[in-house]
This record gives sequence, structure tokens and C-alpha cells, in this order.
Amino acid sequence: MATTIRDVARAASVSIGTVSRALKNQPGLSEATRVRVVEVAQRLGYDSAQLRTRIRRVMFLLHRQHNNFAVSPFFSQVLHGFEEACRERRLVPSVLTAGPTQDLAQQMRLHAPDAIAVAGFVEPELLGHLQTLARPIVLIDLCAPGFRSVNIDNAKGASLAMAHLFATGRRRIAFIGGSLAHHSIAQRALGYRKAYFDAGLLFDPTLEINAQAGLPADLAAADAMERLIADARARSNPLPDAVFAYNDAAALAAMRVCLAHGLRVPEDIAFVGFDDIPAAAHSTPPLSTVAVDKEALGRRGVELLLEDHPNPLAQTDSLMSVEFIARASSRQKEDIRTP
Repeated sequence: MATTIRDVARAASVSIGTVSRALKNQPGLSEATRVRVVEVAQRLGYDSAQLRTRIRRVMFLLHRQHNNFAVSPFFSQVLHGFEEACRERRLVPSVLTAGPTQDLAQQMRLHAPDAIAVAGFVEPELLGHLQTLARPIVLIDLCAPGFRSVNIDNAKGASLAMAHLFATGRRRIAFIGGSLAHHSIAQRALGYRKAYFDAGLLFDPTLEINAQAGLPADLAAADAMERLIADARARSNPLPDAVFAYNDAAALAAMRVCLAHGLRVPEDIAFVGFDDIPAAAHSTPPLSTVAVDKEALGRRGVELLLEDHPNPLAQTDSLMSVEFIARASSRQKEDIRTP
């Protein structure tokens, strides 16, 4: 016979309500009591998924490295869609930015969420902790085994960007990437390499470079572009004739470096980004990019949290479509008129 919540309460010498609060990580209990109840439940093999909670409070969890919306506005628009979807469904949203040194357990007790949306990169240890909370969880712009997730079709976006650059006559296309621990960046890097294979063209690994960790995103992308230029000159190789960057902010930073070196965009080097942030359309020249419906990404996260699953941690993957937007930063070579 399956272990019941009453069995856990009896073994832990607490009330059924205390067991429920402890396993849902709700406030009102000491940490010692909560830990003891969780340990008893695990020892007895109690399936905490039986504690289905009516979702009312939903938390949007964002890593601290993503919370500078001025530098990287992608997640601010995802959050806007998330909040709008919550309001339409009379849910109460809250936002928590977390880092590896933060006491997440304490913050969870303060927020007391019924469900959690994790946006962007977080450490595996944090995901492991969240998985023990027995709450509905969805990952947005992130993917991990055992979790429901909604992601951009990153591979398709990279394919569209590269196909466009090939069609404009570019062949030495560099890729500026970031940490491959980020699911979306890893998928875009894979799509970049695969595009060369699909086009039957040789891939030069010296054209792929990752931004240095520990630097602000725009400075890291600028540094990566400087290294690409320096490496080409040191090897007496031609410069890349195009750059595909893992996001728009990186593309814009790299483009500023090239302009500072006296290179013309797109005459000497073309640029394509990813995400279609507002600054992309207003740069000089306007930046070609892969457009993502960022608000729809946040909305889909809420929908996944509310979908009825026998197991609240059941894995479901959802992909959001993308669209390529061609602008002046990557004009066709024969369309460029040199004065």
C-alpha cells in the first residue's frame, strides 16, 4: 500500500498540516521541522506529487547575471509577457533574482510560490534544489532532463542567419558565442557549425570565438571581436567577411569595434545578431537579426505551469518559432555601391 501523508505525519510526530507545509516549502515552520519532515517523507517513500496545490502565486526566477535589463533587455520582455499572462489568469506573480551564494531556501519561504518559472541560465545545483520542492516548475530559455521547458528554436534561427549570409556572398563567417553552459547559446553555436556542413562549405574553426567569462556582456563581445581581428592579422589571413553573434547586444558591440578599426559595415564585414532587441533596428547601420517573440515566450511559460499533468514535474518541451529580419548591416554584396 502506498505511503500516505497521514503515515508521514505519524512517523514525524507532527500534524498533517505541518507535513503539507513542509513538503510545499511554505512559511510558518522552523527549518529543523521542515528538514525532519522532508527526511521522514523520503525515508518512507512518500510521493509528494500527491500534494497538488491550486496555483495562485507564481515566481519568476532569474539569475543575477541576466537582471541588467539596460544591457540585455531580452528577459525584461519575457518577464512582461509572463506578468501579463499571470494577470489575465488572476495569478499573483513575483520576481526573484538569485545567485550561487544566495540562501535560496530562505527566499522561497518568503515568496511561498505555488509554482516556479526559471528563466535563462542557472547552476545545475540550483535546479537540483528546485526539483526537491515538489512544485510545478517550468524552464524558460533553458532545458534540463525532468523539467517542462519552453525554448526558442535556436537551431532554426542560426540556420536562417547563416543561410542569409551565404546568400549574400559571404563565406568567412565568424561566430561570437558565449558560455556553452547556456542552452540557447550552445544551440546557436551548433547551428552555426551545421550550416557550413549543410552548405557543403569548409568550416574554419579559427572563426569561432567565445566571449570571456567574467566580463560584462558588451565588453566581452568587443574583446572577442578584437581577438578575431588580431588573430587574422597575426596569421596573415583575410578578416572575416561577416559575423554572426549569439545575440544582438554582442553583435552591436562587435560592430562598434569594427567601425573603430575603420572597417565598413556591411561593405567590408556584415553583421547578424539574434533576439531583435529594440536597439537592433536603431543602430547605424540597422542590425539584421533573428526575431523572437519574447513576450510569447513568457506567456507560454505560464501556460505550461497551468497545464494539467499527473506528475507536476513531467517533462514537456515546447519550441517557439523564429523569423529572420534582414537589415542594412548584411546587405547583398552586389547591392553595395562603393563610392
